Amino acid sequence: MKFNVNGTEHDIEVEPDMPLLWVVRDILGLTGTKYGCGIAMCGACTVHLDGLAVRSCQVRASEVEGAEITTIEGLGTPDDPHPVQAAWIEEQVAQCGYCQSGQIMQAASLLAGNPEPTDADIDAAMSGNLCRCASYPRIRAAIRRAQTETGT
Repeated sequence: MKFNVNGTEHDIEVEPDMPLLWVVRDILGLTGTKYGCGIAMCGACTVHLDGLAVRSCQVRASEVEGAEITTIEGLGTPDDPHPVQAAWIEEQVAQCGYCQSGQIMQAASLLAGNPEPTDADIDAAMSGNLCRCASYPRIRAAIRRAQTETGT
């Protein structure tokens, strides 16, 4: 199967029903995307599929062949972070950090589709991403900061 992950084409042999999460982590070695619950309820495995946030634990490899997949490793770099990543650092969002890649990917997708979200929009978009450390006020502050830094 052919996969475009973070701008790089991969032609790899995988079972068609293998979850995208395992393709990304186990086959491609990109471990920033986390396994959380396995039933798309926590959001730790969130990646972008053709620009939209999806739960990679529930997307099968056969469903994404030829699609453009972006993981947290492809969103930005330490030298050139995505505005959401930069805002996460500025607002000191992470505590344990386990959910953060999924949170960041969901927030980036939100701002790409809605550059001026209301608090209700943020709550709705982020409601499927759980944080056991309860850093939700800082998550919202970081999204607001990223919104400002992107000029919206």
